Amino acid sequence: MSERASGVSGAPEADRPAAILGLGPHGERPASPDRLRLGEAEAATARAAGFTVAVVLHTRQSDWARQHLAGIVATLGRFAVTVLEVVDCAFDAGAQVRALERLVRRRPDAIISLPVSNSGVAEAHRQVSAAGIHLILIDNSPSALRAGTDYACLVSADNFGLGQIGARLLAPCVPHEGMVGVVSYNLDFFVAAQREIAFRKWMADQRPDIRLHTVKFREMEQVGPMVGCCLDDHPGLAGLFVIWDTPAIAVLAELRARGRSLPVTTIDLGTEIAVALAQGDLVRGVGAQQPYDQGVTVATATVATLLGLEVPAWIALPALEVTRERVVSVYQSVWHAPAPETLIRAALG
Repeated sequence: MSERASGVSGAPEADRPAAILGLGPHGERPASPDRLRLGEAEAATARAAGFTVAVVLHTRQSDWARQHLAGIVATLGRFAVTVLEVVDCAFDAGAQVRALERLVRRRPDAIISLPVSNSGVAEAHRQVSAAGIHLILIDNSPSALRAGTDYACLVSADNFGLGQIGARLLAPCVPHEGMVGVVSYNLDFFVAAQREIAFRKWMADQRPDIRLHTVKFREMEQVGPMVGCCLDDHPGLAGLFVIWDTPAIAVLAELRARGRSLPVTTIDLGTEIAVALAQGDLVRGVGAQQPYDQGVTVATATVATLLGLEVPAWIALPALEVTRERVVSVYQSVWHAPAPETLIRAALG
C-alpha cells in the first residue's frame, strides 16, 4: 500500500464503489478492496517479518466458509504469514469466547474473526486488541466495538445489496396480493439483519401489495419443521426468501418432501443451490457473495495492519445477481474454478 488510507468518511465520491448499497455496522461508508494494494517493498517486509495469524470462523462446514478460508490462506501464504490455527465455532458464542481467550494466551500477531453474535462475544474480541494482538473482523462487528480502537477493520459483502437482489428476483414470481415467507435468522447478526431489512424495504417500496410472514430459526435443524408449519398454516403461500443458502437447502428439502412448488430466492452461491437454480423448479434467483475474493481482501487487510498501515474501517465487496441463465458463468467467477458436472448438466437441461 503505497499511501496510507485515512478512512472513508470524506473520501471522494469516485473512490467509493458505485455498486455498494449499504453502510457498515456503525454507519461507515464503504471502501473498495482496490485500496489495499501492497507494493513489492511492503510485501518483502512482510515476508521477512515472519508474522503469525489465527483464524476464528463461525463455521467451516459451508461452501462459503471453505471458499473464504481458501482465499485467506492462499493470500497469507504469498506474504509468508503462518496460519497457526483455524477454529470452527459451530455458531456457538461460548465456543468462540473460549477460543479467543485461548488464542490470546498463544499470542499470534493477528486474529481474523467472524463474530457469531453481538453482545455475547464483544468483550472477548475487545480483549484481543487489549492484549496487543491485531484484530480484523469478517462480516459482523459487535456494536460495542469501534474500528481503529478495538479492531483494525471489517471486511464484508454488501449485504444490503444482497437482500435487494433476493426481493427483486422473487417479486415477479408472486401474484398480486400474494404472501411471501421470510425465513430469518433469530440472532442479532449484522449481515443477516441487513439482508432482511433490504428485502423488506424493496418489497415495501416496489411491491406493497405483497404480504410478508416471518419464520425465525436459531438452529439449522429447526428450519425444515418450522417452514413445514408455515406451509400448513398458510397454504396459499406464494414464495419464500431464505436468509442464506444453508437453511435454503433445508427449505428445498421440505418443499420437495411435500410435493410443493414455490419460488425461492436466497443468498450465497453454494454448489447445491447453484444446481437447484440451474434446474429451474424452485430456486428462481440468488444474491451471490464473492467469498474467495473476500478472503483475499481480509488477508491483505491483515498484512497491511501488521505492517502498521492504516486501513479503511469498512471494506465491502459488491453483491452479484444470479439468474438461471447466468448461473454457470457467475459460479466460475465466484469459485475461481470450473463448474462441477452436476451444475453443467442441470444448466444444459
